[in-house]
Amino acid sequence: MRRVSEGGDDAPARTARRAVTRQAVSVGLATSAYGVSFGALSVASGLDVWQTCVLSLLLFSGGSQFAFAGIVGAGGSGVAAVATSSLLGVRNGLYGLQVARLLHAHGPRVLLAAHLTIDESTAVAVGQREPSAQRRGFWLTGALVLLGWNLTTLLGAVLGDALGDPRTYGFDAAAAAAFLALLWPRLRSREAAATGVAAAVVAALLSPVTPPGVPVLVAALAAVAVGWWGRRTGAGPVGDEPEGTA
Repeated sequence: MRRVSEGGDDAPARTARRAVTRQAVSVGLATSAYGVSFGALSVASGLDVWQTCVLSLLLFSGGSQFAFAGIVGAGGSGVAAVATSSLLGVRNGLYGLQVARLLHAHGPRVLLAAHLTIDESTAVAVGQREPSAQRRGFWLTGALVLLGWNLTTLLGAVLGDALGDPRTYGFDAAAAAAFLALLWPRLRSREAAATGVAAAVVAALLSPVTPPGVPVLVAALAAVAVGWWGRRTGAGPVGDEPEGTA
């Protein structure tokens, strides 16, 4: 009877493990797919295969990698490329604050967890209810994306010449599509939408007259200013009223 009881108690845990495993695998495959486009774009931007692979392995942040390669390919300075990619990577540090509370990692595992703290691993982890499922989701998603992303980056870099101009296949739009997919769910409130519009207008106005990378930096500063002003005037996250209100 005790075994049956224990088995029954373990059933929800097994269900949660299977569910988070499916999520991790699906996210890993979907994310890895556009690593091919980064590899091809990076080589087309002037980096060689090894530089592309090292960048993908050590930086391991799709948005930052696309920004770096795009600015270099457009003739931007190294300073602008590094500054923009670093700015985009700041969010991973914010993710780390949340992930640290879930993992309780110590020693070398902290360094590994820091490297695997990306959009995908964080999203899968925080989407789980059970602590064990949260940890499993983080580590499994991070490992699968790390492996898949680097393999497809190598594939895209090696096949860059065979693929021809990546823009022919629309690969150059991959970064913009990824950014939009990440940003869109965060634009539900009026304040967030206003901030996004202000940043987009600033970037669009500066793009024709400033070096590549500069519009992104200035737009980010504009977004910070708009957000700060909204909170200073007491607007707060307008549009996030509690559910059930009239």
